[in-house]
Amino acid sequence: MAPQLVDNPRESRYELHVDGETVAWAEYRPAGGSVIIAHTEVAAEHAGEGLGGLLTRAVFDAARADGRTVIPICPFAAAYVRRNPELVDDVAPSLRSQFRADRSGDRDGPVQPR
Repeated sequence: MAPQLVDNPRESRYELHVDGETVAWAEYRPAGGSVIIAHTEVAAEHAGEGLGGLLTRAVFDAARADGRTVIPICPFAAAYVRRNPELVDDVAPSLRSQFRADRSGDRDGPVQPR
């Protein structure tokens, strides 16, 4: 079965399900017209399967479909955006410059809100 993204608002997280099992999740917080990705996690038994990236992209897709932008403060999510520049336009406008240019020295660190 293909992975499925499920919004679990009671837990304030998106969950990635495979065959009915929660294999990864992204904790989020609403922020006006944006959603903050605060933390992502993949179940230990599924580490190295690429599920973190799949989850992060799915969260960006869901936010875009809802007309929201993303504030990726989770270090993994921020690094994922830096490796996938096609997602920069989905980042909150005030933070996009942190992803557009090579910012060597902090490429894998969290986003610094201004």
